[in-house]
Amino acid sequence: MHNDLPTRISYPLPATADLPQRSVPWTPDPARSALLVHDMQQHFLRPYTSGQEPAESLLGNIGRLLALARELSIPVYYTAQPAHQQPADRALLNDFWGAGIGSNEAGARIVDELQPHPHDTVLTKWRYSAFQRTNLAETLHASGRDQLIITGVYAHIGCQVSAADAFMHDIQPFMVADAVGDFTAAHHAQALAWVAGRCGVVTDTGSLTTAWAGGHDPASTVSTAGADDSAGTVGDHIRGRVAELLFMDAAEIGVHDDLLELGLDSIRVMDLAETLRADGLEASFETLAASSTVHEWAAALQLQGAGA
Repeated sequence: MHNDLPTRISYPLPATADLPQRSVPWTPDPARSALLVHDMQQHFLRPYTSGQEPAESLLGNIGRLLALARELSIPVYYTAQPAHQQPADRALLNDFWGAGIGSNEAGARIVDELQPHPHDTVLTKWRYSAFQRTNLAETLHASGRDQLIITGVYAHIGCQVSAADAFMHDIQPFMVADAVGDFTAAHHAQALAWVAGRCGVVTDTGSLTTAWAGGHDPASTVSTAGADDSAGTVGDHIRGRVAELLFMDAAEIGVHDDLLELGLDSIRVMDLAETLRADGLEASFETLAASSTVHEWAAALQLQGAGA
């Protein structure tokens, strides 16, 4: 007796308001990110109905992330189980799932909507984790990428285990709630809650793309903060540091938001001033205490840097 895939999967993807609270202040950075498209093969997508939820949003959101990742030169990795696996290669998977894809070569194909590009990497998938029997961890570390953005199916199986494995390789996992799919809404919610509470950050496509689009290398900000850096770039850096202190996603913080209302008390402002000084910005508690928005702080620090 073994498990079978559902015959039909139909449920709405979770709304942003329903996502579990984050446990760590990690923020996606395009200079540190790699995108994982997990098991988006015909075999595993068979239970989903084209044009209906969650399939429609799942494919659309992964497509959006792929397009932006390629635009920003963020490396893209796919996992794909091969057809014609030998019993010895599947090993214990046989006991739980039988032959899996078996000899179905069409089933092993990545869905047409998300086909890999020539510069993407397709990893042969042998177990639940994308790291098992692959060089994913070594490749990420060698390229200086320590954040893994996880999309695909199934959230409570391979996606969740890959997130845990990323964590154990000192790679920050980000599970994109509306770019992963599962058997049921309950399985989906369980996976998100576990990852958020144990090993990673749960975000959504909108927040992630906003963070990527506004992201930058903090080192480049520091080296030019006193010269020709823009207030927008300084502001992005400040917003990232504020997000860390408030355990928020930087994309959730508007440049004109009153940060005191968001919970940035005087103790945290002192911590922020010290952190920004370590980053190379001429920040003081007095300067930050004189205003309370990212926009005002960026303008003040840019002026100080220009006058140095």
